[in-house]
Amino acid sequence: MNKADLVSRVAELSGLTKADSEKAVDGVFEAITAALKGGDEVRLVGFGSFSVASRAASEGRNPRTGEKIQIPASKQPKFSAGKGLKEAVNGK
Repeated sequence: MNKADLVSRVAELSGLTKADSEKAVDGVFEAITAALKGGDEVRLVGFGSFSVASRAASEGRNPRTGEKIQIPASKQPKFSAGKGLKEAVNGK
């Protein structure tokens, strides 16, 4: 499912127009992004949690040359599925 499919499905389930559904979907994505950018966690009970995981700097190797390279520290978005989502996927 891509974004257009998601917007269509939201419109179908909610009774909103596709234009309003697209605004709603974009709003949810923007709100989650802004919260993560600000260092907050987004918890949606029964669905899951979005958070930011910090990765420490590390040393790696260039696969072509075998030369050692420094991989800088970074922050990565992380999603953990909630109990309700896990159960829905597993058919319980």
